[in-house]
Amino acid sequence: MPIRFSVLASGSTGNAIYIETDQQRLLIDCGLSSRKMEGLFQKINRDPSQLDGLLVTHEHSDHIKGLGAFARRYQTPIYANEKTWKAMEDAVGTLSTDQKFIFPAGTVKTFGDIDVESFQVSHDAAEPMFFVFHHGGKRLALATDLGYVSERIKKIIDGADAYILEANHDIQMLLAGRYPWNVKRRILGDSGHISNEDAGEALADVFSDRTKQVYLAHLSKDNNMKELARMSVAEKLLQRGIRAGFDLELFDTDPENPTKIAAV
Repeated sequence: MPIRFSVLASGSTGNAIYIETDQQRLLIDCGLSSRKMEGLFQKINRDPSQLDGLLVTHEHSDHIKGLGAFARRYQTPIYANEKTWKAMEDAVGTLSTDQKFIFPAGTVKTFGDIDVESFQVSHDAAEPMFFVFHHGGKRLALATDLGYVSERIKKIIDGADAYILEANHDIQMLLAGRYPWNVKRRILGDSGHISNEDAGEALADVFSDRTKQVYLAHLSKDNNMKELARMSVAEKLLQRGIRAGFDLELFDTDPENPTKIAAV
C-alpha cells in the first residue's frame, strides 16, 4: 500500500504537510492559522479530527503559527524533540499533558504501519529536525530549512522514492533584493536556507532509479519564483545526466494551495 501525501502549504509565510497510509494520518508542522489549516484540509477532502499525530520540525513561526489552537481544537497528539518543546512553549500555549510527546532527533518512531526517521539539520533553531517516512518498502524524504545539505543528510535521504526538498531562493534575486544585509547573510549562511542551485546539486547526489517525484518547497516569496526554481534545479540535474520530465517529475508547491494528493 502506498504513502499518500499533500504539501498543504509551503513557503516563508507558512508550512504544513499531510501524510497518510491505510492506518495512519499525520500532519507535519502547522504554520498557518487554525482556520486556514481547516480550509486546506477541506481542499484535499480530509478531516483534521482524524489525525493520529502532529510532528514538529522546529519552532519558527512559519512552522508552528497555528499549532496551539489547532491541536487544542482537535486534541491532536504532538511530537517534537525536547529542545523544540522548550523553545515553542510560550508560542503554542497550554496543552494537555496527554497531547505532548517527545520525539528525539536521530531516532525512528513507529506510527501504526509507518516508520518515521528523524534527522537533525543545520538551521538557526533550537534543534531542527526533518523526516524520512518508511512504509511498504517506499521512502518519502522531507528536508527543508537547510543551511546546507551535509554528507550525513545525503546518506540519510539517499535514493528515496519521493522528495519534498527546499529550493528557497535564487542567489542573484536575494543579493539584489530589498532585504538588509544581515538578513541576506543569515539566509546564505550555513544555518539559513539553500538556494535553487544547492537544491539541484543535492538532488543530483541523492537521485536513484527509484526517485520519481520531487516537490520543490519553502520558496521565498521575495527571492524566488516557481518557474525559476524548476528551471534552475532541472539545469543542475541535466548537468549530471538526469532529465526532469523523463527520469523524474518536478512539482511546484504553494503557500496557500495544497498539492493534489500523490502516492509513492
